[in-house]
Amino acid sequence: MGNSTEILFFLQGLHETVSSKHTYFILILLVYLFTLLANLTLIVTIILERTLHEPMLVFVCNLCVNGILGASLFYPKILVDLSSDMSVTSYKACLGQIFVLYSYVYCEYTTLAIMAYDRYIAICKPLNYHSIITPRKVMKLLVFTWLSSICESAGVAALVARLPLCGFNIEKIYCTAWAVVKLSCVDTTINNIYGYILMFYHSCQSVLVVISYIYIVRACVRSPKERSKFMQTCLPHLISLSNFFIALGFDLFNTRYGSTSRMQALRNFMSLDYLIVPPLLNPLIYGLRLNQIRRRIFRVCIQKTHALK
Repeated sequence: MGNSTEILFFLQGLHETVSSKHTYFILILLVYLFTLLANLTLIVTIILERTLHEPMLVFVCNLCVNGILGASLFYPKILVDLSSDMSVTSYKACLGQIFVLYSYVYCEYTTLAIMAYDRYIAICKPLNYHSIITPRKVMKLLVFTWLSSICESAGVAALVARLPLCGFNIEKIYCTAWAVVKLSCVDTTINNIYGYILMFYHSCQSVLVVISYIYIVRACVRSPKERSKFMQTCLPHLISLSNFFIALGFDLFNTRYGSTSRMQALRNFMSLDYLIVPPLLNPLIYGLRLNQIRRRIFRVCIQKTHALK
């Protein structure tokens, strides 16, 4: 492979579909700033308000932290690419992007699965909720989420780094493991096996999510009180969960098995949804749906308004 520090990847997904760069630059910059503001507002609100230190909202806070990670992976690079004539990235930067991207994806996936378990306990076993979902257990789940995500993504990046390459053109807006693996000159069976192991592991998480919601829906059918709890806390989670799972599934299927004859603009959209929408959607749906957060944000805004007068 030669000196890896001299290798440049050419990202061909952006400039083939974007015509008015300045318009896209301004639009993407505004979306990025709003995403940061929305997530930081929710994080600060949950941290400062002691009444919001309940497990579900701690997991929401974790989603927002991860959302900032995902947004900061994508937006600065695409803003740089929009301000230049071509999209290029160094070999090391590509590996770093792969590591951060997969850390974001695995952390989001695992956090959403844990939140489904949390909602199952809250609705199906309400009397035992505080004895099962203790602060110590919440901390263990958060540590597990981040450690497992980092270890999984480190494995992905390490297996990609071992491959000698025969090409340097990536037909995406950003680096992914599979996009680089397809450029390899050697057998990639080990990479495929590791990928399938991770897919199986996270598919098991998906099965647990489905089972949890089967029990939740059954409990809500029997009790009007539980239906209210479902609409208040489970519906935002279900919206976030569905968008992320569907978008990620489409991108995974398209990357591995999709045809290159499909329009580049469509492939771009399919590959960007899970990077753009969850960090933007999560603080909005949780911040607007949960009364405790809404009241706290309004109270802070009113206090700041009076202080300025």
